[in-house]
Amino acid sequence: MLFDCGEGAQRQLMIAGLSIEKISNIFITHMHGDHVLGLPGLLMTMSLQNRRSPLRIFGPIGLRQFIESCLPMIFHQPTFLLDIQEFVGSDLITSGKNYKVYSHRVKHSVESYAYCFKEDDRPGKFNVERAEELGIKPGPLRSMLIRGESVKLENGRVIRPEEVVGPPRPGVKIVYTGDMGNTPGFEDFCRNADILIHEATFDETMSSQADELQHSTCVEAAKLAAKTGVKNLVLTHISSRYGDASIILEQAKKFFSNVQIAEDFMSIDIF
Repeated sequence: MLFDCGEGAQRQLMIAGLSIEKISNIFITHMHGDHVLGLPGLLMTMSLQNRRSPLRIFGPIGLRQFIESCLPMIFHQPTFLLDIQEFVGSDLITSGKNYKVYSHRVKHSVESYAYCFKEDDRPGKFNVERAEELGIKPGPLRSMLIRGESVKLENGRVIRPEEVVGPPRPGVKIVYTGDMGNTPGFEDFCRNADILIHEATFDETMSSQADELQHSTCVEAAKLAAKTGVKNLVLTHISSRYGDASIILEQAKKFFSNVQIAEDFMSIDIF
């Protein structure tokens, strides 16, 4: 999944060693150039590489017109199904095997959305020692128990899942804001996220400019993370006026400790 596609996105994907072919869904937050101008080149490369698998692109009204206006310059003849899905409002956008993606409209100078990737709850931890005590050997019976099914042993004893499997564990939750100013009611969308990727265009001394341009300060992002029980905060979309982003990090840490500045090719493990 790719969230936003600014100019140079495919170059960064290639440098990172990530397969363009494996992208199945692209989610666009809003129609400003720094979030969409990488799409034409990316789509052209996919076609030149003779892509066959479908590609879905989600975003606000205007996305379809933008892409279709570029198509004559991109394709002689499309090699894959391109499914453009525009939406309005906060809702469930799509779902797949063990996950869902939601949108939430946020305040910005144009129609703009944040996205939440939510993995379905995962099975509880399997107690291997207890299973061995009960005589449950590795194999299909253990898999059935993990799936929540009771099993019958050779001796006739019935083992229920709760005897060897712990309670379900919450799935991973990641929230990505794109560009946004102060948005009432956004807290529940972020609550208990494993990672909140939040724009922090300005430091707190420029809060009036942030309000005027409908962007966020690093302190606003940090306070939101603290208020909603977020585990990790990643600050991005930092103004180029900050050659050194240490002031952004320093101000944010006064309100939320587990925060870092996004960097190119950053990789974060979620457990």
